[in-house]
Amino acid sequence: MSTEPATSSSFERTEAPTFHHHLHPLIPLTSIEIRHAARLIRSQFPSAADLQFKAITLQEPEKRLLVPFLAAEHARRAPPRIDRRAFVNYYIRNTDKFHEAIVNLSRDVVEYNVRLGRNIHAPGDGEEIVRVEKAALGDEAVRAEIAKLQLPKGTVIISDPWIYGSDGINDDDRQYQCFLYVRDPSNPEEADCNHYALPLDISPVVDVASMKVTRIDKLPTGADHSIKDTQPYKFRPSNEYLPEYQNLRTDLKPLHVIQPEGTSFNVTQQGETGQIIEWQKWSFRVGFNQREGMVLYDVRYDGRSLFHRISLSDMNIPYADPRHPYHKKSAFDLGDAGAGAMTNNLKLGCDCLGSIHYLDGVISDHNGDAMKMENVICVHEQDAGIGFKHTNYRTGRAVVVRNRELVVQSIITVSNYDYVLAFMFNQAGELTYEVRATGVLSTQPIDDGVEVPWGTVVHDGVLAACHQHIFSLRVDPALEGNSNRLVYDEAIAMERDPNFNPHGTGFFMRETVIDQAGGYDLAPEHGRTFKIQNVSVRNSVNHKPVAYKIHVPPFQKMIADKDSFNYKRAEFADHSIYVTTHRDEELYAGGRYTNQSRGGAGVRGWAERHDNVKDTDIVVWVQFGLNHVPRIEDFPVMPVEILKVSLKPVNFFDKNPALDVPPSEQSFNRSVLASEAQHQPSTEMIVGSKGQACCSSKL
Repeated sequence: MSTEPATSSSFERTEAPTFHHHLHPLIPLTSIEIRHAARLIRSQFPSAADLQFKAITLQEPEKRLLVPFLAAEHARRAPPRIDRRAFVNYYIRNTDKFHEAIVNLSRDVVEYNVRLGRNIHAPGDGEEIVRVEKAALGDEAVRAEIAKLQLPKGTVIISDPWIYGSDGINDDDRQYQCFLYVRDPSNPEEADCNHYALPLDISPVVDVASMKVTRIDKLPTGADHSIKDTQPYKFRPSNEYLPEYQNLRTDLKPLHVIQPEGTSFNVTQQGETGQIIEWQKWSFRVGFNQREGMVLYDVRYDGRSLFHRISLSDMNIPYADPRHPYHKKSAFDLGDAGAGAMTNNLKLGCDCLGSIHYLDGVISDHNGDAMKMENVICVHEQDAGIGFKHTNYRTGRAVVVRNRELVVQSIITVSNYDYVLAFMFNQAGELTYEVRATGVLSTQPIDDGVEVPWGTVVHDGVLAACHQHIFSLRVDPALEGNSNRLVYDEAIAMERDPNFNPHGTGFFMRETVIDQAGGYDLAPEHGRTFKIQNVSVRNSVNHKPVAYKIHVPPFQKMIADKDSFNYKRAEFADHSIYVTTHRDEELYAGGRYTNQSRGGAGVRGWAERHDNVKDTDIVVWVQFGLNHVPRIEDFPVMPVEILKVSLKPVNFFDKNPALDVPPSEQSFNRSVLASEAQHQPSTEMIVGSKGQACCSSKL
């Protein structure tokens, strides 16, 4: 990364603040800390300098300091002091002068402040996007092009600014590619109109530093690369997803989630931004930042260490249309926009059901002020079906336990797409990360009667291009300590042997230890399963190393070829698993700065160090995804597509850890017969003293 010192070389102190000395080193920055960090950065420049802050967020402590701190904390000893630091990146406004800095809040000093080099760009932000929209729609050449459409008076034009992408052609400067749409002319006052049903073939490009339109692209609307002069717009019917435009069903009855005695979890608030959650032997700390959104720290079960840090590290959505400018559509929603910055304000009874506890977040805005975001995370319990059951067929007695889950959920909206992101914990020591993709397809215009193999016509004159969604979950394990390894098991057929395997039915499990950092893949034909192990801690029953296995669905890796910018930039998208040694600064699989990136700064590059990863401090990067071939049923709004990654104990416990969960009985659950609730005749049954009727047949 090319850097140079910032303009000022004197890092002056102000009066030393005292507001943060008592804060835990993993608590996200408070409002006061964000504002103070911004003041310290401004002090490095002349008073007239106008700075545009992109992020002021917690600079997490070095792990070598944090591990003994957490050990002392759990042993109830006085932990060593760790300074609070802020990571800051910012522009001198209306220039391409992009900087990053580290501010030591405990010592009231700027420790590091440099201007970053060529082809390193910040993500977008809400204020900037609004300015880009205004620049695009206010440009005289764009207005002249729109006039050729001969739209009715009062028609509203919508601009969707997209991160420009990369193809190596005149793309060194930071830019936005704006895609234009119209609001339904018959209902122009409806601000929530689905404008994606009415795309235009005009696409302005805006230079961010100057906030000027530098080019107007015409979009291809046929089956090849050819473009046409702007013609009068042919109006199509609208296609709305709002409930007031639907003929809603009338036969859906309420389903209430009620916990009459309250929830089984406990949330401890630490200051403005810190939260510890405890539930059913689980304990962990929840963080929230601009880039990743939710982050889990110090995850433990029954006091035993499992994971030091877990977060969604990156995602990439490359599109299939090979024509200009669509060939550059390759969104990195976390690096280009930020999961924290795009997080929804969750609403009671809508996004989470039941007895809900909400967590707030605090991030920075473009002026370096603190912005409180309310209800960005919801915490609740849910019934996930049967956890385990067995019926003794000789006696007829059944033992059944419900699977209760704790859900820690956030929802982000990045332009057209929405993602429901959730960590889910169960009582058997399993942790699942779930993604639900929904929202509205990104659309483009297409001529009547034209079909193309890289997309689906989902409405009159509307094409939705095929694309991939590829996610990277960063898992920093701490299974009974920080000396871990990654292995994989495979099921191998035994060779037929007349004495030992005469019928050719035998097979065995073969374990392979991964010694070297690199990218690795699933092999479903061999049942390959990856496990994180600690060989220094053995199971008390079978003496095998304690471990957690990774259940991840297979997916088609990055389809774009290896010489493409899409492949080079999405460094995580070519393998299901990466393993690297831990380095404090390596948090984001696609690199710290993905906006118009060139590649070479992410997990693929780190793996190429070929470090030893056996019995050391490792990080496991878990990739998963889907190919989204749009269906007409995905429009005007898409039913959720669900993806899950699960981390499950293997030889970590000496028996099923959920055995102590009380059995499912009618006296506890209080279910009712549907026929009784609807006042219909039914056969009655007497419930025994042990509640056995819940599990008995009606004979």
